[in-house]
Amino acid sequence: MDNRDISLTAIIASLYFVINTLQTIIGGPITYGPIQFRVVDCLLALAALLGWPVVFGVTIGTFLANAYYFLGPLDVAFGPIANFVAAGLILLLRNRRWSACMVGALPVGIIVGGYLWTFFPPPEILGFLPVWAAMIASVTISSLISVGVVGYSLLVALSKPYIIEPLKSLGLRVLE
Repeated sequence: MDNRDISLTAIIASLYFVINTLQTIIGGPITYGPIQFRVVDCLLALAALLGWPVVFGVTIGTFLANAYYFLGPLDVAFGPIANFVAAGLILLLRNRRWSACMVGALPVGIIVGGYLWTFFPPPEILGFLPVWAAMIASVTISSLISVGVVGYSLLVALSKPYIIEPLKSLGLRVLE
């Protein structure tokens, strides 16, 4: 990693923390509740375009956000791990961007949903499932929307040549 990669990592981590904080202030329980719909998780998809700085940035940003809005040590430890795995999968599968974003949403749903049920009851609509399974389903659906739909849309929008070329001219490594 060079200075540009470190700077991009810091920018992504800061963006993650700030956007997450704003969503928490505005949207309240949908950021940290049983729905766990974090719009900022759309940044995970950018790993397909910008590589490891995004993977590390969303991991650090998640750690900072979860430590700040402390639900417990499980959230501070496993939330960043979930985003690291998710962004890493998106980077690994980047040649099939839509599939990468959809697959990348799954670790967030499984890992975060796998422990989040210890903090909150799952949404009533999923009451027919065991508590842990309902929470995994709820967080997975939310992640599929934020990473798979919003993230993929962001990735497509930022992959346009008129955006990529100026980034490259500044010395940023862009994966294609």
